[in-house]
Amino acid sequence: MSRLRRQLYLIVEVPRSGTLSAVANVFLMSLITLNVMAVIFESVQPIYARYAAWFDAFEVLSVAIFTVEYGARLWACVEARSYVAHWRQRLRYVATPMALIDLLAVLPFYLSALVNLDMRFLRALRLLRVFKLSRHSTAMDLLITVIRNELAIVASAMFVMLIIVVVAASGIYLIEREAQPDAFQSIPQAMWWAAVTLTTVGYGDMVPITVGGKVFGLFITLAGVGMVALPAGILASGFSQELQKRRAAFSQQIRDSLADGRLSNHELENLQDKSHELGIGEDEARLMVRKETSDDESPLVCPHCGKPLDRVNP
Repeated sequence: MSRLRRQLYLIVEVPRSGTLSAVANVFLMSLITLNVMAVIFESVQPIYARYAAWFDAFEVLSVAIFTVEYGARLWACVEARSYVAHWRQRLRYVATPMALIDLLAVLPFYLSALVNLDMRFLRALRLLRVFKLSRHSTAMDLLITVIRNELAIVASAMFVMLIIVVVAASGIYLIEREAQPDAFQSIPQAMWWAAVTLTTVGYGDMVPITVGGKVFGLFITLAGVGMVALPAGILASGFSQELQKRRAAFSQQIRDSLADGRLSNHELENLQDKSHELGIGEDEARLMVRKETSDDESPLVCPHCGKPLDRVNP
């Protein structure tokens, strides 16, 4: 039983551990994509009315597969840390973000069967399945890692923006309330103008008409350009730092593999898997391997015949 659980863990949690895991990974990504497309097309009433039976059958099949996947991950998660009690590890797994996303992917279906709720609302909740792609995409994994690392700084920037919104709404309310009592009736109502002005969207539904209001709006717009760009700059810097960390980790993996002066076929496969895991492109990974092998003082030799190797293709 433990052997079966270990194999299942490799299939569902280590996408590149073998052919079966790779096939399962592609299948789940395709199924998630089709589910999102189905929810989108269901919102078109003529399409849903004509193919309602197909949509419902596909939903039942998808929920069944996602439920089995959730159960498989819950059962096999104990293989990640075998020295921890199984019940404790499963309890921790249930509380992880990815497990919660997996649960939310099937929960609307079961809620609709148990509770009388608005079906349109529950169908819209199925769009949460798109977040399951983050488990299977290195790009999404990179994005989530960057957001998690920079969350405190981004939250601070958003808090400053909220303060500026309140100040801008208060200022425009004091300036424009007499000239436009209907548009700027209160500070909460003026917050809409402050938000769209700070983000430089400017829908035009609320526009200052007094000279003081226009001057104030000019300064708020200029301040908004800098404040909106601040979170983007933080995330861009976070992306750069995370990519550098991943490249450094891959370079260290190459150096560890070259400790004996040679790269075996197994080591090359491990390097290839590592590059995919870290989100490093194939061409970039190949160049990094060549650089490390050229910088290494010891000669790189074939593990089979012992002859020197001129180049390596990971």
